[in-house]
Amino acid sequence: METVTEKTIDIKKVLHDKMGKKARWVPGFAVNWLRKIAHEDQCNKFLWDSRDLKGTPWLEACMEFLDTKLEVTGEENLPPKDDGRLYTFVSNHPMGGVDGVALGALIGKHYGDNFRYLVNDMLMNLPGLAPLCIPINKTGKQSRNFPAMVEAGFKSEYHMLMFPAGLCSRRRKGEIRDLPWKKTFVTKSVETQRDVVPIHFGGRNSNFFYRLSNISDRCIKKVNVAMLFLVDEMYKNTGNTFPVHIGKPIPWQTFTDKSKTPAEWAEYVASLVYSL
Repeated sequence: METVTEKTIDIKKVLHDKMGKKARWVPGFAVNWLRKIAHEDQCNKFLWDSRDLKGTPWLEACMEFLDTKLEVTGEENLPPKDDGRLYTFVSNHPMGGVDGVALGALIGKHYGDNFRYLVNDMLMNLPGLAPLCIPINKTGKQSRNFPAMVEAGFKSEYHMLMFPAGLCSRRRKGEIRDLPWKKTFVTKSVETQRDVVPIHFGGRNSNFFYRLSNISDRCIKKVNVAMLFLVDEMYKNTGNTFPVHIGKPIPWQTFTDKSKTPAEWAEYVASLVYSL
C-alpha cells in the first residue's frame, strides 16, 4: 500500500503508469487540464490532512470534507453486526464517487471495517481507502485475475459491498439508470450462502457527464473517458444531502430457484432496488 505524500495523486505519474513511454506524447496543456479536472491540488490537501486515518474513519472524514449528508430509510433492515453471518450489500451506482464513499461510511459505521469493496485499481492510490478494497482492473493486466479476486473477497470473513453495474449510471432515453447488473453477486452469494441486502442511493451527475458518457460509450469504447470527470462531478455535489433506502435482506436460497437464470436474478434485484 502506498503512503501519503504531499502529492499522493500525481496525474503525470498516473499517465505514465497507464501509458508507459507513450505518456511523453501527451501535451503539457492536456496534463494541466487533467490535473484541473481531477482537482489534484484539492484532493492532495485532503489526503495529506487525513493521512493518519484509515478505513471507515477516513470515509467519514471524506464525507465531512465534501459536506455530504444522508437521509436513510430502512436502516433497521441492516442485519445485526453480531449475528455471525456475512452479507452482500448491493446498490445502484448513480454517481460513481459520492455514492461509493457515502455507502461505505454507512456500512462501516454499522459493521466497523468488517466489509470490503470491489473497486477499480486506481482507487488503491488512496491509502485511507485501500484497506477496505479488493482491487479490480477489468481492462488492464489484472483482468485475468478478476475471478480470483472476486473469489477471495467472497470467501473472506468480510461483508461485500458491490455496485453490480460496474460503471456508474447512464442516461438513456431520458432515464438515469444503471447499465445491466452483472450476475457475479448472485452466483457468489449462493456459493458462500450470503443473503443479499438491496440498497438504493438517490443522486445524479451533471447533464454534461451524461452527454459525455454516452459519446464515450458509443465512440471510444476502449477508454472510459467519462471516468476522468468523476472527481469533478463529486465536487459539483459538495454540500448535498442524498436519500438512501435499504431494503429487507433477500435470502440466498431465493436465487437457487431455476425459474430464472443468475443474470435474470441479478436484474430482478436491480428492479427491486429501483422500487425502494
